[in-house]
Amino acid sequence: MPCNKFLLVIMSNLSRANQISSPFFLIGIPGMEEMHVWISIPLCCMYIVTISANITVLLIIKAERRLHQPMYLLLSMLLVTDLVQSNAAIPKMLLLFWFKLREITFEECLVQMFFIHTFAVMGSSVLVTMAFDRYVAICHPLRYSSILTNSMIAKMGLIVIMRGTLLVFPYPLLVRRLPFCGNHIIQQTYCEHMAVAKLSCGDFRINSVYGLLVPLLVVGLDTTCLTVSYTMIIMAVLRLPNREARYKVGNTCAAHVGVILVFYVPAFFSFISQRFGASSAPSVQILISSLYLIIPPMFNPIIYGIITKEIRKKLSKLISQKWLEEIQSWCRTPREIVWSK
Repeated sequence: MPCNKFLLVIMSNLSRANQISSPFFLIGIPGMEEMHVWISIPLCCMYIVTISANITVLLIIKAERRLHQPMYLLLSMLLVTDLVQSNAAIPKMLLLFWFKLREITFEECLVQMFFIHTFAVMGSSVLVTMAFDRYVAICHPLRYSSILTNSMIAKMGLIVIMRGTLLVFPYPLLVRRLPFCGNHIIQQTYCEHMAVAKLSCGDFRINSVYGLLVPLLVVGLDTTCLTVSYTMIIMAVLRLPNREARYKVGNTCAAHVGVILVFYVPAFFSFISQRFGASSAPSVQILISSLYLIIPPMFNPIIYGIITKEIRKKLSKLISQKWLEEIQSWCRTPREIVWSK
């Protein structure tokens, strides 16, 4: 019966959903409109680095058979979430900054909102699964292959997808039920849930409560799991007999710890600035929340590419091979070029 009532509420909300004909407008960064073009230059560069770095590491993992291991499969999941989240937000930002294309339809706004928030939750969930991988590898090395099988990785991936989807799916539904009377100017560079809900002339308290509950639940539960995992990992590392073994084991976790910091530190400041930063300038809040969508996807593949030995070696090999081919092509004599023609 409770499930039936819940479904009835959803259906009634959908049936009463206001059909908004006029579009919404993304304001960008208020007070810095004249600098939008200049802001777009580093943003575009960071976007190019994000796409190229993520795709490069994904292709390396796919091409190298030795990297078809649970750790790198989970890393692939993280990089895919980064790519989707970046492509959901940054292209629209660039269009806004370059061509002042502020307009976005209500349906496009809901879709963007869903993808950005869903894949943010998925990214946090993947970090927890990666911590579990490191815990099993260090604390139960003899059982690693029997615990983290391909079917187990597939189940973990399914849980990550379901968790992100189910938690964020109410966001567009809750926004869709709200009445929007006149103000359609979104004080953001993308369709953030509460930035859109606050435009309503109706009661958006449910949006506010649920919008606060989800990040608190996700971050609270995930950081607790990460803390427990790394507490047991540290205890296991300290029990190792020599310093070299401790360094080797600790180095396997360095990339993951770096990614955790890159993910949660911007997320923390973004959450604090949006919820409790009423006294700070709106431009500062928007910059912080926008950086949260840019920094982690850009740095995650770079961190793993630098710290992880296997990826670093393969990447160095590809770069050196490319340079060697370029040098050989430049060093060919005119006679050789004519002869080849």
